[in-house]
Amino acid sequence: MTPVFRPIAQGRVHRWGGALLLVARCRDLRQRAGHVPLSPAERYVLRALPAWRQAEWTAGRLLAKRLVGEAVSAPAEDVEILPRDDGSPCVVVGGSPAPALNLSISHTAHHVAAALAPQPVGVDLCETASADAVRRVADRVLSPEELSLVGTERPEALAGAWALKEAAVKADRSGVFGAAPLGVPILGLGPPVLGGARRAMVWRTDDATLALVLATRPAERPPADGIALVLLAPLDHSGQRSAWPCGSRGTAAAERARAR
Repeated sequence: MTPVFRPIAQGRVHRWGGALLLVARCRDLRQRAGHVPLSPAERYVLRALPAWRQAEWTAGRLLAKRLVGEAVSAPAEDVEILPRDDGSPCVVVGGSPAPALNLSISHTAHHVAAALAPQPVGVDLCETASADAVRRVADRVLSPEELSLVGTERPEALAGAWALKEAAVKADRSGVFGAAPLGVPILGLGPPVLGGARRAMVWRTDDATLALVLATRPAERPPADGIALVLLAPLDHSGQRSAWPCGSRGTAAAERARAR
């Protein structure tokens, strides 16, 4: 049976399993993107990106800064989102790294999303229109058992499976280009169940699927130093330019190549 993913409202902060989550349409952020407060280090990264990438990169930072600001009551001007050596985003607040804040960002041609959590987190968007592209490379990321579970003729299911895989490897700070996706088994899709110490959920937003993966449980205690994030409220349900489908720009390998 084709999974029917629940809708998620755009432009508002949601909470699920300890994470903060925000998704928006790119076109709704275009006017605001020019007013995102970027630090000199962020502007250096931005200038190094190709022109077509700069707008969506800025939109992702807009959402990410909003999440961090809500989590730790910091103004956007005090928040920096900078790439680590592996390409994953690092949160800096008031000039100091905030290792307790784990961040993930995803883009497609039409949507952008960000997630923040006290544990390793991955978020990914995949347009259902990319189902044909997913189908062509499905055997590289889905096992025969997973293909049987997901099916190859169901666009929403294919998009959801791809988004789950990519969100999972982002949480692991690996990439979708190698063997890592096959090491994250999908045991169920409606509701989503992943192997290992992972929790996952998938929603739909317009004609895209949105996956969130939490790799481990939150720490019982906040760190002795730095900023802690502990959010346990449930989610409020309201209402590529790459050879890979759905844009692998948020994976560690892709982000590293583009952010340097």
